[in-house]
Amino acid sequence: MAKARFSAGLLMFRGSAETVEVLLVHPGGPFWKNKDLAAWSIPKGEYPETEPAFAAAQREFEEETGIRPEGEFIPLGELRQPGGKRVTAWAFESDCDSASVRSNRFSMEWPKGSGRMQEFPEIDRAGWFPVELARQKILKGQLAFLDRLAGYLEGG
Repeated sequence: MAKARFSAGLLMFRGSAETVEVLLVHPGGPFWKNKDLAAWSIPKGEYPETEPAFAAAQREFEEETGIRPEGEFIPLGELRQPGGKRVTAWAFESDCDSASVRSNRFSMEWPKGSGRMQEFPEIDRAGWFPVELARQKILKGQLAFLDRLAGYLEGG
């Protein structure tokens, strides 16, 4: 049996329940280059079972955006992704210039089989999206995080 994989992240938002916008990030690297709809994500990453999920979420957010997350954190719970990974998320209200987001980098062989290593940003861009547009942009397996945030902001 395959070992469970865990990921944790943070969903930054700004505005009120009627005008809320969320910060989503677009994955870097050649596989995602020309994908837009259902390709964006909350800033998140994998972590070992020995690390607390919330600590991992904060670390991953800062690594992927260059922004230290601060504020009141709202638990959004856990979702099982189509591939089996379990993602836990928290939301927090803050603001940033999405154009100034700077990600860490990773190396991979590209083109595959070429023997040539290339470096890519983990995320290649970030953007603020009204929730309705974010519902089209976000990976389907993370859609419920937007619903849970909207429910929280509406007082439910």
